Amino acid sequence: MTSKQWLALFCATVLCLGACVVGFNWLADPFGVFTHKALEWSSYEMTLNPRTAKITYLKEHHQEYDSYILGCSSTSSFPTEQLNEYLDASFYNMIMYGADMLDVEQDAVYLLENYEVKNLVVNVYLDNACVYDQVTNPLSYSMPPETTGESAAAFYARYLFMDPRHSLDKLKAMGEDTYLTQSFDVFNEVTGAYDKKVRDAEAIGSLEQYYESYPIFADYPEAACFTDEDAITGTLESLTRIRDLCQEKGVNLLVLCAPVYADYWDYFDFDQVADFYTRLAQVTDYWDFSYSSVSFEPRYFYDETHFRNCVGEMALARVFGDDSVYIPQDFGVYVTADNVSSHIQDLRAAQPQAEESCTAQVPVFLYHQIDPQAEGDISITPEHFEAQIAALAEAGYTAVLPEDLQAYVNQGKALPEKPILITFDDGYLSNYEYAWPILEKYGMKATIFVIGSTVGNTEHYKDTDYPITPHFTWEQAREMVDSGVISIQSHTYDMHQWAPYESGQARENILRWERESEDAYRQVLSQDCGLIREAITQGTGEDQVHVLAYPNGQLDPLAQVTLLENGFDILFTTQASCNTLLKGQPQSLLGLGRYNMNQAVSVEQTLEWASDARG
Repeated sequence: MTSKQWLALFCATVLCLGACVVGFNWLADPFGVFTHKALEWSSYEMTLNPRTAKITYLKEHHQEYDSYILGCSSTSSFPTEQLNEYLDASFYNMIMYGADMLDVEQDAVYLLENYEVKNLVVNVYLDNACVYDQVTNPLSYSMPPETTGESAAAFYARYLFMDPRHSLDKLKAMGEDTYLTQSFDVFNEVTGAYDKKVRDAEAIGSLEQYYESYPIFADYPEAACFTDEDAITGTLESLTRIRDLCQEKGVNLLVLCAPVYADYWDYFDFDQVADFYTRLAQVTDYWDFSYSSVSFEPRYFYDETHFRNCVGEMALARVFGDDSVYIPQDFGVYVTADNVSSHIQDLRAAQPQAEESCTAQVPVFLYHQIDPQAEGDISITPEHFEAQIAALAEAGYTAVLPEDLQAYVNQGKALPEKPILITFDDGYLSNYEYAWPILEKYGMKATIFVIGSTVGNTEHYKDTDYPITPHFTWEQAREMVDSGVISIQSHTYDMHQWAPYESGQARENILRWERESEDAYRQVLSQDCGLIREAITQGTGEDQVHVLAYPNGQLDPLAQVTLLENGFDILFTTQASCNTLLKGQPQSLLGLGRYNMNQAVSVEQTLEWASDARG
């Protein structure tokens, strides 16, 4: 082969390989810059670059939305569902990693010039005083040419000729995808917000436990944070242009300043921050949530710069005057040019809430069978049960129901001075025969978690080697509910079976079987949720079936997420621990611990567990 032939072959090979790379990158499109549907996976694409993939998504779906919220990643915690309700709108969340106000302006102009827009919500984060017009990664932080005016050819070439390993990673992720959120698909493409179904299903209890789960708050990293005059000027000029364009087009503009964690706030020079907020008020009125008692509570934050959805819910409730939601008194101020000076002074005085004003300690007692023989670790005699209840009543404890805990957390309604919760699992007949009269005698209340398929089951397996303990009937359950003493809630409809009673594999708990697909499992659990809710509602008249005790106390993230999606928002385990409830944090109602009560638990131990909540 001559040198010319070799060179020609080499060039042809290079061109062929280049064409393959271009074709592969175009087909896989991991950053979501092309509008074809070959391997569309919007959540994955938004994870790599929400700036490009969201615009690509809206080209096909913009008719479904009429309002938008824009800003950096903390913007995700302002729920679009709540904005839709308050403003009778259809919001899309345009959050971008590390978005500066130029990014926000470019998105806003594109949306206002190309689509019908009713409302525009802009989140101004403290970091907007530090950074403006920066691109840290040309693939993950590039804005699409429709928003920047960049040459479309140059923009698309960047993604066509990129390292093909990005495209290979997408194909690999497709084979590893699950229903639960993973690092490669962190967005809900339908709302545009982060997909937080796993993080928002985790139980949150005491501050000590939270420090263990989120050690960054226990040992906050040192940092030096400074505002930048060029960034401030650019941010305010962009906001001015957004404001003017909204006025021109008759669009409702709402500006929010997102909450900032206190230790992060402390790394800024307060006078510089005050100057930024003062100049912001000259451009537009805004709601400031940046620094308040909320800033001092780690359990309201995911990390140092991202607050939880419950905080976004509180913020929007303040904006729209929704007094059905608990909101700390100092959280949220409407700032104008007239009151900004006094507001800055109030920021200087922000303090954490007193622990006793926003948290409650509630012990929960778990009973099963009231049995004159009291054999085993889940039985107690009627006499000993009465002795425990009598002692609690004499000591001034008040038995509450799960709804009382939820009212405390979600609405801030007061609990009794010494609250306790009394629960029973399974739904045994003895609960009706012995426990109910004793509770009524001492003015106590209790929640019974029934297995729906066993209610009224007094004869089943009677003549077998495995006779079932009798369970009360729906008629008896209604009697107890009508008395106001008992609440009936879920121990699942039929996910607490025992293997000897069933042919084939039995569901002894709520967990997925080893070889069961996620889709099949979620369908089974969702159906079970519907069955138990219907059974309890029809059988007792309870119209709020949303509380569940895990069979055997066993749980995992997929079960937690599925239960929440099916409306079960108060969840009990069998872990022996007192419970810390935090106002405004509904996740403190997930994974509530319970002390197992039986014949071996003395009256003294009962009172000791109850007093644990008193410190």
